[in-house]
Amino acid sequence: MDILAILAIIIPATLYTAAPLILTALGGVFSERSGVVNIGLEGLMVFGAFSSIITTLLIQDTVGAASPWIGILVAAIASGVFSLFHAVASVTLRADQTVSGVAINFLALGLAIFLVKKIYNKGQTDFIDYRINKINIPVLSDIPVVGKLFFTMVPVTSFIAILIAFIAWYIIYKTPFGLRLRSVGEHPMAADTMGINVTRMRYTGVIISGIFAGLGGGVYATSIAGNFAAGTISGQGFLALAAMIFGKWHPLGALGAALFFGLAQSLSVIGGQIPFLQDFPNVILTIIPYVLTILALAGFVGRAEAPKAVGTPYIKGKR
Repeated sequence: MDILAILAIIIPATLYTAAPLILTALGGVFSERSGVVNIGLEGLMVFGAFSSIITTLLIQDTVGAASPWIGILVAAIASGVFSLFHAVASVTLRADQTVSGVAINFLALGLAIFLVKKIYNKGQTDFIDYRINKINIPVLSDIPVVGKLFFTMVPVTSFIAILIAFIAWYIIYKTPFGLRLRSVGEHPMAADTMGINVTRMRYTGVIISGIFAGLGGGVYATSIAGNFAAGTISGQGFLALAAMIFGKWHPLGALGAALFFGLAQSLSVIGGQIPFLQDFPNVILTIIPYVLTILALAGFVGRAEAPKAVGTPYIKGKR
């Protein structure tokens, strides 16, 4: 097997698995740039996955192939609303943001499993009939070499996620809204002095993070998992959180890190097709993403500096 054949396996698989991580990591960037730590990305992904599958199952007989796309949109809205629990606790009640995020993780998983058992009388939903399938991108897939590597057998959601990353970069660094968002995460008192509503901006950052994490969970459920159970989302939210930190709280950095972790995740699926990985036990390939996460955060990030006010509740008038 030559190098092009190997890359033709690795690159589409990486794009396939990275899309949910990209979207969720971008959500973390918005939240933490506003000054609110969001450990609850895993729980928000869980709620998004649950919402997307339930919605798709309910409407698939009516709208057919459009049902998973509608399910993903519902997931974004549902997780955006669910993230208000974290916003209220962290911003209004000034609770410990890490504890609040952990609580969101437990609450989302517990609530989702409880509702699944009530609705389906079992621990998982049925499988959806329509998924976000891999496709060959018209015209682009016909380009010699590049078309086969990047535009063949890849879901559209992967390219949407990459496009959203560039849009997020533009919003955060090139618009007045992004400047206000970053200012309340770096120096909320100065931002308040300039007339920026710190509470409103932090609520907005957390809600956007919920929307993106919901999109990530919905994409994962409708393109990869196909149903919802307790283990559907098992660590992807934490990988996205690591990608955000590895990317130094920058949308394009998070994009690159999510692609890196997506590659690591895909190895457990495609490892048997790659000559030099065929003899590795599958359990080793499965744990590679988490080992690489630890190594990346411990040894390769360098001096990754978070927004200065992240994790610190803002009390008006208090230095």
